[in-house]
Amino acid sequence: MTSLSPDELSYLQGERRLARLATADAAARPQVTPVGMWHYNANLGTIDITGHNFDTTRKFRNVQANPWAALVVDDMASTDPWRPRAVTIEGPAEAIPAGDGEGPLIRLIPEKVVSWGL
Repeated sequence: MTSLSPDELSYLQGERRLARLATADAAARPQVTPVGMWHYNANLGTIDITGHNFDTTRKFRNVQANPWAALVVDDMASTDPWRPRAVTIEGPAEAIPAGDGEGPLIRLIPEKVVSWGL
C-alpha cells in the first residue's frame, strides 16, 4: 500500500464534486464512470467510493469480477494561466456489500498514486 501525501489528502478532502472511476470486467473490458461520493478512510488508508444503489451498478460488478481499479480526481485551479491539478490512485479494489454499518462501497487500496498541480 502507498501512502498519500498531505497535499494529496488535502486535495481529495476538498470540495471536489466529480471523479472518474475506471474498472474492468472479467474479460478485461474497461469502463470509466463518473462518481460523486468518495472519502479517504484514515483507519485503513483506503479510498472508499459509494453512490446511490451502488451494489446494482456495473462498476460494482466489475470490481467483484476483476479487483483492479483506478480513480482520478481533477479540476482546473486556473484557466489563465492554464493550471490543471489532479490525483490519480490505482490499485486493488474490493466490492463491499451493505452490512455491518457500511457499504455498499468499493474500497480502493492505493498501490500507485500520481499527482500534479497541487
